[in-house]
Amino acid sequence: MTAVAVYQNTETSAADHAVVRRRSLAQPLLYGALLLCALLTLLPFVWVLGGSLRSLDEIRSDPGAWLPHHVTLDNFVRLFRTQGFDRFLVNSVVVAIMVVVGNVVAASAAGYALAKLEFAGKRLAFGAVMGAMMVPFTTVFVTQFVITVDMGLADTLTGIALPALALPLSVFIMRQYALSIPDELLEAARIDGAGEFRIFFRIFLPLAGPAVATITIMSFLTSWNNFIWPLIVAQSMSTYTLPVGLAATSQAAAHVTDYGLMLAGAIVVMLPVLVLFLCLQRYFVQGIAGTGMR
Repeated sequence: MTAVAVYQNTETSAADHAVVRRRSLAQPLLYGALLLCALLTLLPFVWVLGGSLRSLDEIRSDPGAWLPHHVTLDNFVRLFRTQGFDRFLVNSVVVAIMVVVGNVVAASAAGYALAKLEFAGKRLAFGAVMGAMMVPFTTVFVTQFVITVDMGLADTLTGIALPALALPLSVFIMRQYALSIPDELLEAARIDGAGEFRIFFRIFLPLAGPAVATITIMSFLTSWNNFIWPLIVAQSMSTYTLPVGLAATSQAAAHVTDYGLMLAGAIVVMLPVLVLFLCLQRYFVQGIAGTGMR
């Protein structure tokens, strides 16, 4: 029996060593694959950054080069000296603030109601939210434009921000996160005499910080990078947002695109999104995990 036990222990030890060996081999392969994917993702950004530091003549003579032969900040200088650039930047910031605030307020209230309150048509309302998520923008933007014109909001920053004030995805994220909050916590507050508004502002919103950070990043990204809708609604340079303004002013003489100016503008447009994501990254990951999205 002792010999059998020793043999079994030897077999178990060998199997454990084999598992450890496979894991030790798999881990570097996994990290290598992730590193390769990260590098492939970063390649376009590296090219844009390198192009923004090159002169226009160098870009045209060697458009495929990754690094500049002579580093220059002339593209950024010309960008900030472009007529109307400050107005485009302010317009983008104002529209983004309206969209973020609208999504945080509307999506939080709608998500809380769909998850924690009982009312007639609750399932129908949630079905409408899910249906709106599946409808592509190209099928409704003509209708949205007609409604915007009828409301007298064409060529205004409010008209640009209006369709994105309550994104269906933001409502869905808040609703899914609200489902993870225990009902017993809210019931205890109701027993203590707290009303729904007090529960919403004093209990739900502080607990929903990760979800709020998630919809803040998503709604800001949607507004900041939006090009088609502002292009349609904005009918004068005074209401152009940054993407539309850069596209309109990057045409040099004889309708030749100023690629240096466009690449510098792409870096400027990218920076606020990158900074916001880095600041809210931890909460963003928690919010995605809390909503069950993969």
